[in-house]
Amino acid sequence: MLRIARGSGEEHFGEPLDLGQRVRDLRKARNWTLEQAASQAGLARSTLSKIENGQMSPTYDALKKLAVGLEISVPQLFTPPKRGQVNGRMVNTRAGEGTALATATYEHDLLAEGLTRKNMLPYRARIRARSMDEFDGWVRHDGEEFLYVLTGVIRLYTEFYEPLEMRRGDSAYYDAAMGHNVVSVSVEDATILWVTSLV
Repeated sequence: MLRIARGSGEEHFGEPLDLGQRVRDLRKARNWTLEQAASQAGLARSTLSKIENGQMSPTYDALKKLAVGLEISVPQLFTPPKRGQVNGRMVNTRAGEGTALATATYEHDLLAEGLTRKNMLPYRARIRARSMDEFDGWVRHDGEEFLYVLTGVIRLYTEFYEPLEMRRGDSAYYDAAMGHNVVSVSVEDATILWVTSLV
């Protein structure tokens, strides 16, 4: 049983977890054979087989190796997925491959276009606007947004805060329903990474 300490101090006993089944599910979600998973984790195939079949309890060192091999944290080994399976989906966008979408104020490169039903919308943007006068009012939409400055200098205008000048490496996270606009204040167009939540 997993024992969970609540903030109130009381203990809650979670549902029992079959670690062997959990490891097997994680391996199969990646379409790995026992050999491939064992090699990734730096374990003997026989050891991994015994763990999956509940024939041995792994040491903490073995758990760490498993987590590293499966590219997750050790606690995730003991946390069953909320849905019935791990979907393990992934997409890669090479430099210059993003889908271009231009507006009067921004040039967007949409990233991770190959994934449907995403919870986040990542995109790289070139900021062409130099003044708030170039916008037709505030931009606002559902969700939350993360902004990270890649090049140049920008000024982030928001409905309820003073304008914020930001340089390469600076970031901001904000409620996207709050009016917001970004302008470039550097000589060249600034570029930023934007990630918008879709839920």
